[in-house]
Amino acid sequence: MLVNRVATYIQKEKLLPEQGKVLIALSGGADSVALLHILMALGYTCEAAHCNFTLRGEESDRDERFVRALCETLDIPLYVKRFDTHRYASEKQVSIEMAARELRYDWFASLRQQLSVPVTAVAHHRDDSVETLLLNLIRGTGLHGLRGIPPRNGAVIRPLLCTTREELTTYLDELGQPYVTDSSNLTNRYTRNNIRLNLLPLLREINPGVDKNLIHTSDALRQVSLIYDQAIEDAKERVQTQEGIRIGALLKETAPETVLFEILYPLGFSPEQVRSIFRALPGQPGRQFAGSRGWRAIKDREMLLLVKTDTHKEIAPFRLVTQTILRTPDFVIPREKQIACIDADKIHAPLEIRKWQPGDKFVPLGMKGKKLLSDFLTDLKYSLPRKEQQWLVCCDNQIVWVIGERIDDRFRIDEKTERVMRISIKPSE
Repeated sequence: MLVNRVATYIQKEKLLPEQGKVLIALSGGADSVALLHILMALGYTCEAAHCNFTLRGEESDRDERFVRALCETLDIPLYVKRFDTHRYASEKQVSIEMAARELRYDWFASLRQQLSVPVTAVAHHRDDSVETLLLNLIRGTGLHGLRGIPPRNGAVIRPLLCTTREELTTYLDELGQPYVTDSSNLTNRYTRNNIRLNLLPLLREINPGVDKNLIHTSDALRQVSLIYDQAIEDAKERVQTQEGIRIGALLKETAPETVLFEILYPLGFSPEQVRSIFRALPGQPGRQFAGSRGWRAIKDREMLLLVKTDTHKEIAPFRLVTQTILRTPDFVIPREKQIACIDADKIHAPLEIRKWQPGDKFVPLGMKGKKLLSDFLTDLKYSLPRKEQQWLVCCDNQIVWVIGERIDDRFRIDEKTERVMRISIKPSE
């Protein structure tokens, strides 16, 4: 019996205790309606959450009406949220599918906290897992993408992965329980639908047992991945530092490109980018690669530096303290790196502080011509991330002091200097 099989699966995967409260993602489709009935039959206290993504016009509203009527009939508390999915996708620059996913799971997490419900049950079944495995295989993936859909992802559980779509619809027919059908699932507009409507039927003609074989393969890979994950974690310990990845240590690993992929892929680097970065490791320093999640990988001399891009304007972690004094015969310029002394009468505008920027030039003390600040810092063996953390004191768009390193020769104290401006930096209060 289907209900008993689901109960066994829940116990085997430790998804739920024998009783308790569950929040069910209720779309109105056959799978989610079956999930509600099965968990009710198993004695769980169910509450339902319905997302109206306003993507299918009247059909979206029809689904919402159906869910409201169903929950009223079954005396199930229902929470409904309407989303402007198109607007969210545009603002976040993501696909409609990704927008709907993010909106859905963010709301579920918020609702769980509000209701003090430990888990959200979603109605993915075995066919969904097969489709996901094939979808990931077609798009390109690592080992984790070949494991299908996991029974649990944090507070999201999937009790129906032991069932098929056909079994769920048969179960509802036996109950005399209607459900709604999402018309977008019947078109070839989305890749997943193409797999469901075209590729899987062809594979089943070649081998009627293909679904079961793919699930067995994904189950085996899930076990293999436990060994793989531990090996990757051990490798990360050997090659990673706070700044990034030690190239020499990485290249000594048995499968260095795989280790690199597992470090970089979660940071938003595509498989193609990871391959390009790996090929760049023996080359000259300076190449940069930007991931999709705000991270950059920078090839330095012996390191692959990983830098998180700060999208906010930074505020200096210090303040300037200035003091103007008359120059006396016994005046000695301090040697501390956090202090600079310049000719006060050469300053004709307020001082300001900012970060180093590409293209900045100045005349290093003791030199006659301008030099790119980038070249100056390179001579000091600064890495690119360290360059980007370099603060400057400027006056009217001219660099006065490369803080901690050198003043600009044009502002130096010379034989004509009468007044000295002493600049120091103090921690911000």
